[in-house]
Amino acid sequence: MTRNEIIEQVNNLLAEEFEIEQSEFTPEANLKETLNLDSINLVDLIALVQFTYKITIPVEELHTIQTFNDLYDYIEQHLEK
Repeated sequence: MTRNEIIEQVNNLLAEEFEIEQSEFTPEANLKETLNLDSINLVDLIALVQFTYKITIPVEELHTIQTFNDLYDYIEQHLEK
């Protein structure tokens, strides 16, 4: 899966799940602010990403995922090659 495929798929998933227009998603945009995430929604986001991509995001690494770009990077780096 290429980076562009990851970006497109992630954006589609998040737009559908959180009912936000994809035009709001820019690489540097803050995930929590853009998606209006509270702690429950954040758990939903992580579960969705983990289920979709069959990766694990340890709690101690959550702080490293602040922007959409961080999320794309994390998925790209942890996908099974």
